[in-house]
Order: sequence, then structure tokens, then C-alpha cells
Amino acid sequence: MLKAASQLMQRDLLLALRRRSDALMPLGFFLVTTTLFPLAIGPDSKLLRSVAPGIVWVAALLASLLGLQRLFADDHADGSLEQLLLSPLPLEILVLAKVLAHWLTSGLPLLVLAPLVALQYGLEAEAMGVLWFGLLLGTPVLSLLGSIGAGLALGARGGSVLVALILMPLYIPLLILGSSAVVAAGDGTGSAPHLMLLGALLAGSLAAAPWATAAALRIAHE
Repeated sequence: MLKAASQLMQRDLLLALRRRSDALMPLGFFLVTTTLFPLAIGPDSKLLRSVAPGIVWVAALLASLLGLQRLFADDHADGSLEQLLLSPLPLEILVLAKVLAHWLTSGLPLLVLAPLVALQYGLEAEAMGVLWFGLLLGTPVLSLLGSIGAGLALGARGGSVLVALILMPLYIPLLILGSSAVVAAGDGTGSAPHLMLLGALLAGSLAAAPWATAAALRIAHE
């Protein structure tokens, strides 16, 4: 079972490498968005530090939406999804493998760039560390919840817009907790509660999202 999930993940990673433009789109969007704001706001370091958490998290959230529609759409178009549904292996495990591949190509690069982006806003080392750790906990949640939206919008016209409408309300708690953790670190009030809640969201998403996505895919295929 784990071998099949690993092979599916490797297949998705290989396809992402072959379509480099699609894989680099979220990364480019994240970089451009977070770079333009300091240029527009100006050199006020205090203001930049205060708005940095929200800007970085919103950019990461929007970047994660790019390409989510294609998480299952390509498999649906070429018949691979039907083979996954007919497989004797649990569909939830296969969904989790695809979500992990999506995170490795979209969320992990954001983690690499986040410290460089934070330098533009003059964040202190502690706040920068909290921002990075929050993204480490939060970006997998973006992919897990995103898989539910992608499954529900599968085969629908205007799927990308529908995915965004489905996911935006689900992403709001993540956005609030992630940015609040950095603000709390800068104020000295302690970011541990916010990070613990982000960890709880990650645990809950890991427990529920694969099953919800699998159910959405079965309904879409009927």
C-alpha cells in the first residue's frame, strides 16, 4: 500500500518537473507579491514590520490556490482518476500521496523563500523564526484543505473560481493564526498558543481532509 502511494507521489513529482512553468507559477506569484508591497509602502521600517505577517500569509494563501484545480483535473481527463477509484487500495491514502506531492512542489519552495522575503520587511530573528515555523505548519493545511475544494469542483465549469470560493472561508482561521503568531512574537506576548492551534489544525486536516476529498471524488465520478 505504501509502495503504491510512493509511486503515485513520484509520478506526480515527475509530471511537475516536466511542467516547470506550472510548478514555478505559485513561487513566482509569491515572490512578486511580497516584493511589490515594500516598494509601494515605502521605507518606514515600523510599518513594514507591522504589515509583514499579513502580507506574507495572504501571498502564500493565494499562491497555494494557483494550480489547485489541476490537482485531480488532469487525472480525470486522462482516465487515471478512474483507475485510482477502482484500485483495491484505500483512496484516502492515494489522495494523501497526491496532496504530499502538491505540497512538495508548492508549499516547500515557499518555506525556502520565506526567510529571504522576511528580510525585506526588517523582521527580527525571533519573528522570522515564528513566521517560518508557522508556514511549516500552515502550508500543508493549505494543500490538504485545497484537495477538498479541488475534489468538489472537479468537472465543473469555472473550476478555479469555484475552488477559490469554497476554500476562502476555510483558510481564514489559518490566516488569522499564522499572522497573529508573528505579531505576538514581535510584541513579546508569546506565539506558542497560536502555533499550537496551527498544529491542531494540521492534525485535524490530516485526519479529515483525505476522507472528505475521497468522498468528493467518488461523488464527482458518479
